[in-house]
Amino acid sequence: MKIAVIMRAKNSDWVIDQALTGLFAQRGVTFEAIVVDSGSTDRTLEIVRRFPVRLVQIEPRAYFPGKVLNDAIAATDADVIVFQNSDVVPLHRDVLARLLEPFATPAVMATFARQVPRPDAHTWVRAEYARSFPEHGDAPAWIPYSLPLAAMRRSAWARRPFSTEAWASEDSTWGAATRAAGERIAYVAEALVMHSHNYTLREIWGRRFVEGEADAFVDASTLPVTRVLARLGTSLARDVRDHVVARDPWGLVRSPARRLAYHAGFLRGPTTTPRSARPSCSTAAAPARAKTAARTTGSPLSTRCPM
Repeated sequence: MKIAVIMRAKNSDWVIDQALTGLFAQRGVTFEAIVVDSGSTDRTLEIVRRFPVRLVQIEPRAYFPGKVLNDAIAATDADVIVFQNSDVVPLHRDVLARLLEPFATPAVMATFARQVPRPDAHTWVRAEYARSFPEHGDAPAWIPYSLPLAAMRRSAWARRPFSTEAWASEDSTWGAATRAAGERIAYVAEALVMHSHNYTLREIWGRRFVEGEADAFVDASTLPVTRVLARLGTSLARDVRDHVVARDPWGLVRSPARRLAYHAGFLRGPTTTPRSARPSCSTAAAPARAKTAARTTGSPLSTRCPM
């Protein structure tokens, strides 16, 4: 079974050395590593060139997640594709072997790893990761697939390439469609990696905005405001419990603003442009709309469609 590892990177010099060192410390698996860099201006490229990888450089304006992934997979002849984010650090030397073990069962089309937060993760981030990536059992239904560290059969990708209609949620969109088709995706808790972000309010809003918009591209329906408000109430109640248990009063004080940004961004994303008027990424109107949305959301993403 031929393996390829695809890593996307941009300005990751603070962590990519750890990510690649962890990758090349893996035992029992032979693989080709491909790093796709979309315009790093820090020391990322210098660090990447220290490792035996195939480096692919693209313009920042050409970066669109689904398209970049599809192009990278198409450029390999691997039987199984592994995806590792440039800020994901394997926590033991058998992570890759564990991630690939389920493919011994022909019915398994894809796998994804358990993520634990970094030591500096905020209380609410720790709690969210504990719920989303449990130590035992299956991942919850709201995590159908997660790309920070994941793998899939090439044949599964060939039947269902990553979506190029929306900026975000390419992994959960693919996972939901694959599961809906009755195909198996395995959550591998033994494949343990470190990955988390302490987003600012603006970054939370921006990320949830593009996730909400992506959901609307896939599904014409949108969540009613009442359901979003109910989720806001539920998440605030959980935050109270989590911060009390963690003895983190300052985190609790910040919780209402953080949760409001989280849910408001998701609610706002689908309403920016009516479904019937949403251009595909092949239309001339898409780049201008994408730039406007990125500016107003404060998203760190410079563009949301390829140009």
